[in-house]
Amino acid sequence: MAITLKSRAELETLREAGRIVGSTLEQIRAMVRPGLNLLDVEAFVREEFKRKGALETFLHYQPAQHVPPFPSNICISVNDELVHGIPTDRELVAGDVVTFDLGATYKGYVGDSAFTMVVGGETTPEIQALLDCGKEALEAGIAAAAGGGHLNDVCGAIEDVIRGGGYGLVEGYGGHGVGRSMHEEPHVANHRSRFKGPKLQPGLVLALEPMLNMGAKEVYVADDNWTVRTKDGSLCCHFEHTIAIRDGYEVEILTLP
Repeated sequence: MAITLKSRAELETLREAGRIVGSTLEQIRAMVRPGLNLLDVEAFVREEFKRKGALETFLHYQPAQHVPPFPSNICISVNDELVHGIPTDRELVAGDVVTFDLGATYKGYVGDSAFTMVVGGETTPEIQALLDCGKEALEAGIAAAAGGGHLNDVCGAIEDVIRGGGYGLVEGYGGHGVGRSMHEEPHVANHRSRFKGPKLQPGLVLALEPMLNMGAKEVYVADDNWTVRTKDGSLCCHFEHTIAIRDGYEVEILTLP
């Protein structure tokens, strides 16, 4: 599939899809407390999207025939779960490290974003450093997308922050193009490659997704065929924004609240 550059009109719609995702995630952040049932978050997303005229991008998403459709409208991953966690009636407890990953489709276009936080607010310096590194890696990737460089500049900037922090850099997962589909070309690895990759041109829309583990980089897919967990049981985090390259090779974050 070829990379598709978006028109100004398409970017307007993508911006609205992103705002829906960003504002919904901010409301979820305010909901998080010890005792919160994950199914209550799922129900909140359902009602919020209905109110805002958005469709639930993740619900029934099926990337391949051998993978069952995703059964929820949000991914909620806790502690050693890196990405694609399926909400259950689990209740969060103080100290849980939880990631909320959300996609909304508005007038045919997708917004996609994620953040990781600690339940209850109190944490350890080690966990805070992990989350700070994830945020910094995302910020570095966004900054590297400006100026008219190439995709590998973004990938390398993310890698340098994660490796500089001494964390396990997860391979095989990463960001992607965004538009009418949640996953479009190009794939955005969280590490550099031998090739410069495509040029970062106005109209290019990307989801950047740093993923890092406190321990080793190895992960595995659980028996539900979706949840990705760390092999050594270590804590992990995942941050994501959808961004657009604008005229002048400036970067706009589309998924801010």
